[in-house]
Amino acid sequence: MLKKIALVIMLVIPMSVFAQSVKFGQVYSQEIIVLMPEYTKAVSDIQALEKKYQDEMTRTNEEFTKKYQEFQQAVADGSLPTNIQERRQKELQSMAERSEQFQQEAYQQLQKTQQELMAPIMKKVDDAIKDVGAEENMIVIFDLSRTSIPYVSESLVTDVSAKVKAKVGIK
Repeated sequence: MLKKIALVIMLVIPMSVFAQSVKFGQVYSQEIIVLMPEYTKAVSDIQALEKKYQDEMTRTNEEFTKKYQEFQQAVADGSLPTNIQERRQKELQSMAERSEQFQQEAYQQLQKTQQELMAPIMKKVDDAIKDVGAEENMIVIFDLSRTSIPYVSESLVTDVSAKVKAKVGIK
């Protein structure tokens, strides 16, 4: 029995000492990212590219609509021989397929561009978080923008957002 008590004491004392020196941090990286000038430029570049793609899609849709209406009118008038009618139907179908393919490619390119532009911004913030964690001797810093943590004790966790902002150059 004495051995068990001694074992419990030997386990509890180091844990309580360790618990007092453990430091946890928290940060909201998304709040920092949206304040960065690099983010503003990236969003602007993505929106400009998106507008170009949208303009091209609008142009091709208008062209398709015009040709489709001309085709319908010619069919209604009965002025098209069957072989020309079939050829125009195939042209319209091909236009619709190309338009759909372009929309998919545009979406994929927008996603790729967004990832390429955001990667260095995310890396800069992640590096700043790591630097602050090292400087403050923290065990872990939770990024509450990326990770859903149902409860964080405000008294036991230090918010390091201001220090991370300073590291990335935001006042």
